[in-house]
Amino acid sequence: MVKNSESLQVGGFVPFTTVDYPGTLAAAVFCQGCTWRCRYCHNLHLQPFCPGEWNWDELLSRLAERKNFLEAVVFSGGEPTAQAALPSAIRAARDLGYKIGLHTAGIFPDRLADVLPLVHWVGLDIKAPFDTRYDKITGREQSFEAPAESLRLLLASGVPCEIRTTVHPGLLSPADLEDISRSLDSLGASPTKIQPFRPAGCTDRELLSESLPG
Repeated sequence: MVKNSESLQVGGFVPFTTVDYPGTLAAAVFCQGCTWRCRYCHNLHLQPFCPGEWNWDELLSRLAERKNFLEAVVFSGGEPTAQAALPSAIRAARDLGYKIGLHTAGIFPDRLADVLPLVHWVGLDIKAPFDTRYDKITGREQSFEAPAESLRLLLASGVPCEIRTTVHPGLLSPADLEDISRSLDSLGASPTKIQPFRPAGCTDRELLSESLPG
């Protein structure tokens, strides 16, 4: 299911962050809904496609009040590109004078292509090598095809970006990380930023029970 509401469904909001858009003072808007079921997900409440906790119009007014204190608005999730309302929401934030950041797993390449001309920076999650090893993380078959295409689109756009990979030793081996590095290098992409697995919010008992690197 892909959300087609005309109004952005927002499941969370952080009014001030220094980590979601590197080197930039930002607010983070967490979009409701995601079609993947990643085993290490720590935002499970954002997975269902349902009305979010925040009203977008009210949130936009709040952003307008803070525009003299912040530089950017970051759309995160969930998966922001799952919502057809994302482009209009981005334009509304841009109209307030904000730079736009986007966090995405690259699930919907066509929708990413639509918003790339509107954003100033993208954080793209690459979860595994581009083959069926992706599926054991996302819970969806052939899930590597979309992020591979999204990466190609992002690199071709010239939009500044950061590629990130979340690592749990039960899901990605050192050899897997080497495969990711080779794929990125072949495309001319910067090396991925390694993000350690965060147990907070995760409900996968197998992942939680396995020892983690120190």
